[in-house]
Amino acid sequence: MQPEDLIKGSIRLISLPEIFIKINEMVEDPATSAADVGNYICQDPALTARLLKIANSPLYGFPSRIDTISRAITIIGLRGIRDLVLASSTVEVFSRLSSDFIDMHKYWQHSLYCAVYSRTLAAKCNALHVEPFFIAGLLHDIGQLIILHKLPEMARETHFRAKDSGTALSRIEQEVIGFDHIQVGVELLRFWRLPSVILDAVGFHQDPGQAEEVSLGAAIVHIADCFASYSYPLIPHERGKAAIEDEVALHPAALEITGLSIEIDEEIREEVSVQFSAMQSVLLTQAA
Repeated sequence: MQPEDLIKGSIRLISLPEIFIKINEMVEDPATSAADVGNYICQDPALTARLLKIANSPLYGFPSRIDTISRAITIIGLRGIRDLVLASSTVEVFSRLSSDFIDMHKYWQHSLYCAVYSRTLAAKCNALHVEPFFIAGLLHDIGQLIILHKLPEMARETHFRAKDSGTALSRIEQEVIGFDHIQVGVELLRFWRLPSVILDAVGFHQDPGQAEEVSLGAAIVHIADCFASYSYPLIPHERGKAAIEDEVALHPAALEITGLSIEIDEEIREEVSVQFSAMQSVLLTQAA
């Protein structure tokens, strides 16, 4: 069994809503205008409302209110809107899953924290487009949900063994299944035809030094994952007292690639908290 076998056998679960597929096609078509995309999105009132909430959230911090999708597209851009539709669609698709040993709400909280951290760190690194980093952060552990769906008993065993032993989940998965959730996640994103910058960011986020081509995304998601896991727990008031250096096993290559220092967490933590709270009220209501 290979990671792609889980994807091929999960078509009902992993098929994104038609509206995202159509929007993605429109964005990639040079003949499509922003007005065309806006008109298509407006056919889905629920999605329109979510996108306008995101556009007016602290994630973007625009001084004046954005009341129309066309205005949102003008400011955020077609690809930015496409990526936000992907984020909303992914949560919608996978929110149907449940588990008695994985807290799905905490799973999505962590994923969203990682997404917001990734986007914020990308901006600090002067990335031209920051939305792909948000998507990579949100989806960095999405393979866990595929394994949960297709191999529930193995998923249970690997999670409990990882928890009991303190060993990384991916390492236990390699021992038990023969591959890990990161490989499965990459196969899912490849099936969705997402760009290589997102695939590499997800595929190498635990070891960014191994990324051969697009290493910045992997390094950013790695740092974001560490900060989301340790430096900024799921419930803000439960932040640990120990220094970050004692809590987070940051890969040295990640800081070298990004040019960031570990003190960046102190600098952006409040900003990330505000953005997370706003995005949680928009995106995670679908996964409640």
